[in-house]
Amino acid sequence: MAKFVVLLGPPGAGKGTQAEIIAEKLAIPHISSGDLFRENLKNETELGKKAKGFMDAGKLVPDEITISMVAERLSRTDCNQGAILDGFPRTPYQAHELDIILAEKGNTICCVPYIMVSDQDLLERLTGRWTCKAAGHIYHAKFNPPKDPGICDIDGSSLYQRDDDKKETIEKRLAVFHEQTAPLIAYYREKNLLVEVDGTQPIEQVTTALLKTVTSVA
Repeated sequence: MAKFVVLLGPPGAGKGTQAEIIAEKLAIPHISSGDLFRENLKNETELGKKAKGFMDAGKLVPDEITISMVAERLSRTDCNQGAILDGFPRTPYQAHELDIILAEKGNTICCVPYIMVSDQDLLERLTGRWTCKAAGHIYHAKFNPPKDPGICDIDGSSLYQRDDDKKETIEKRLAVFHEQTAPLIAYYREKNLLVEVDGTQPIEQVTTALLKTVTSVA
């Protein structure tokens, strides 16, 4: 039985990292919506060209284009045994369309693990990140601090905080996530597919919990 998994989690919860690990262990592809867009834009596919037209105009790419990209990717032979979906679906409408795509080949979503991390923990994780100006070496105020505050251990250049790592930016991203994802969580909970996983554990323990969740379903 093919295993199609939708992995949910807020920004900074380690969703992408976990998706790659789980996909490798189960020998199924990790399909990231971001990677899918980049692939279509780079290869200048018809869908990529359509998406680029909207992006160049500063508009949101319509659901139909995103859904078509996902449908095309899922039709490839490496997805015959399943896939880990990361970043798609983002809304109940997209989730419904995904159900239809999978049903055409007699497949369904087997489970939807939701990596749970509180906003407070995420802010601590994400706002503590500092980058060196010379070569982009990454430090963390709590988890990986430099020997000398504000100075890169490797090349001695000064450290700075990217806009993406600033508290206001992260708070906005989390607010958008909660607003957009809450209906999706409700959608999958109603279908008894949602499984909450404690994302505050060490990476290895989160991986173990996710693998147990995915392998325990038929």
